Amino acid sequence: MKTIKQLAGVGLLSAAMLQSAWAQEPESCKMVRFAEIGWADIAATTGVAMTLSEGLGYQTRKIMASVPIAFTGVQKGQIDVFLGYWAPSMDAVIEPFLKDDGVKVLPKANLEGAKYTLAVPTYAAEAGLKSFADIAKFKDQLNGKIFGIEPGNDGNLLIEGMIKSNQFGLGDFRMVESSEAGMLVQLQRAVRKNEPAVFLGWAPHPMNTQYDITYLEGGDDVFGPDFGAAKVFTVVPPDYEARCANVGKLLNNLQFTVAIESQLMEKVLEKQDPTTVAAEWIKANPAILDQWLAGVTTYDGKDGIAAVKKHLGL
Repeated sequence: MKTIKQLAGVGLLSAAMLQSAWAQEPESCKMVRFAEIGWADIAATTGVAMTLSEGLGYQTRKIMASVPIAFTGVQKGQIDVFLGYWAPSMDAVIEPFLKDDGVKVLPKANLEGAKYTLAVPTYAAEAGLKSFADIAKFKDQLNGKIFGIEPGNDGNLLIEGMIKSNQFGLGDFRMVESSEAGMLVQLQRAVRKNEPAVFLGWAPHPMNTQYDITYLEGGDDVFGPDFGAAKVFTVVPPDYEARCANVGKLLNNLQFTVAIESQLMEKVLEKQDPTTVAAEWIKANPAILDQWLAGVTTYDGKDGIAAVKKHLGL
């Protein structure tokens, strides 16, 4: 017969084995590498994911990349997480990576209710520039320009496709590539001079409240129906959830709303650090942790919510 001391020892050993089995992921999972493409919305959501991951005891790294390079990085195992796959506008960009199972798209969108298409200041729409078919009529006032964002962006590619094929009579137009910030500067200048401008517009984004803008009709065949109605998905390497199940659970839980992202993006566009913005927002809205951290532990298997609250000083 075993003594009480022996039984206690067996109990402690079993508990330790259970804790070890439940807890720690492989060392290769401790560093979580995020792609960031220079958009305020992806900067904001990535800031949230990094803040939560760090609170859970993981290390994080942000890798700046264009959209195609982000997908390439995931495919080659150099990037673990990309929170910015906008569908359907990025479908053509991601398609080659999906064909050979080079990347995996998590089934639940991290954002629904988004949109992405061409827009104009509302005074331009009131002057008759209401649809894609109207753009060519305003060529002189627009100086033959359509404002895009960073090179390689999916929206830029769609604009380039229209120009190359002379769709909507845009063959003589030129797309101006710059960045999200650069495009917004061009919009600001146009508004200040009360001049028309055609630019890539999307929601969520503070531009929708900072400026009076109108999304152009008639672009369904290019940007998709309902003014480029979009969902945003998270992309990981195909085996990532199997290897790093705890981070995978966090990523599947991480879902936003247009309102949440708009609040975060406003601060990001003021040049505040996205992780600082995320931390302050979560501290002001701690109930969201019940959703984002449901079933998620720390890296070493402890209470995830308690650890993140301690990390944030809650």
